[in-house]
Amino acid sequence: MAQPNHDPMALTGCAGEVLGTYLRTQATAFLRGLRLHEEGGSARTEPGGGADAAESGDAARSLRGAARRISGSLATFRVVTESSWADGLRTELVWLSSTLADEHAYAARLARLMDALHRLSGSAEVPAPRGTAGALTVGSARAGALLERRLTLARTRAHSATLQALGSARFHAVADSVAVLASEVPLDPVAARGRVEDVLVPLAAVAETRLSAAVGALPPAEGTHPYDADRDGPWHEVRRLLRVHRYAREALGEDVTRAAAAGEALDRHRDASEAASASAAAARTPRIAPATAYALGILHADQRHAVESARFDFRRIWLRAPAEGRGHAKITAG
Repeated sequence: MAQPNHDPMALTGCAGEVLGTYLRTQATAFLRGLRLHEEGGSARTEPGGGADAAESGDAARSLRGAARRISGSLATFRVVTESSWADGLRTELVWLSSTLADEHAYAARLARLMDALHRLSGSAEVPAPRGTAGALTVGSARAGALLERRLTLARTRAHSATLQALGSARFHAVADSVAVLASEVPLDPVAARGRVEDVLVPLAAVAETRLSAAVGALPPAEGTHPYDADRDGPWHEVRRLLRVHRYAREALGEDVTRAAAAGEALDRHRDASEAASASAAAARTPRIAPATAYALGILHADQRHAVESARFDFRRIWLRAPAEGRGHAKITAG
């Protein structure tokens, strides 16, 4: 996990020096993750691969994290950089991060759903389908097999897309741009000379204001049905804006512990939401047995309740009375 910018100039230096230090640090982390990812090349030839694949997955997560921080900072502090350069690199980093995330997302979703099926199958609290014996044993094996076929196919396609992307001229151009960024940050000559409190702090406050507005627009906790997947979109947008806010505060050297904890809750929300959608999509498979459909329905309900639990955790972390220090957004809307 990336750490805040602890450079001593973070509050006293000029804006260009502070932002440049943060971007160079993230560019170095990107290149380190890229090197580790390339060293694990044998693990990437097939989905899976044991310990080597796990190391390659860690490298990919590090690579994505650095890419998100660079792209988020370029969006927030765009006026401090050469705008045309920042826009181009940010677009390419968003593409790369999204491409690298897909394979891991499908693998994690399958593991999550299989674990949930196993847990629910052994629970005496889950009612059995009418006219059958046992809890969820009838249909759960077939439901698991159906989910495994669907998500393994999706993961294989994502794996192929990742390999194709990593071998493309587009990717190598991105890597070259980040390598240049690790040593030199193209900055706007006027804005970069401004003081941090006059340039970077107001720009970070804009990101915080956007987050506050998005949180304030969330549906109220009371009266929200847990199975209403149409309400997930605003929560996903809050997750995105919270990341942008967090990275801006990291660049300023501030404590982002609370933002990180809230972000983890929204990560769980996203994972549960997508797992619920996957189980619902599997349940719409033509001509599946009623017991299989029942097991998938129970699984869907379980994941939607996990969505509600994650929302509760986020509200508990983020909407409490703001703690001391800048970086803890003053948001009170429900």
